[in-house]
Amino acid sequence: MHITRYTDYSLRVLIYLAVQGDRLATIQEIADSYEISKNHLMKVVHQLNKRGYVETIRGKNGGMRLNRVPEEINVGILVRETEQDLDLLECFSSKDTCKITPVCGLKPMFAEALEGFLGVLDRYTLADVIQAPHRPQLLRLLQMA
Repeated sequence: MHITRYTDYSLRVLIYLAVQGDRLATIQEIADSYEISKNHLMKVVHQLNKRGYVETIRGKNGGMRLNRVPEEINVGILVRETEQDLDLLECFSSKDTCKITPVCGLKPMFAEALEGFLGVLDRYTLADVIQAPHRPQLLRLLQMA
């Protein structure tokens, strides 16, 4: 399984905003901190705003911040919402053309593995990601200190 860059960047934006607290941040600031494309982040932030994860404020002194407390942002739910394709095998898809699908034992194994993967992520929130022991290093690495 491979998590897309879109989901990765969604998590990074939320981590950045959670670490910095209530201060407004810009897309450019986040892009610079992670050394990633501002253009990629624009689409990510737009969707995070539509889904209610972030609040965006327009204008000269605008920016964004979390719209929920980190304890309310579940990592498993976020991954499900941002990943467009969790089909691990062709047989998971409605476009399945594999001849052995009706008798193959792989599909239930991979379905169980995916359920386990997402089940583990469901146990964590954004608050767990930015917990106290890591916060000072996150601030330094993201050039917020």
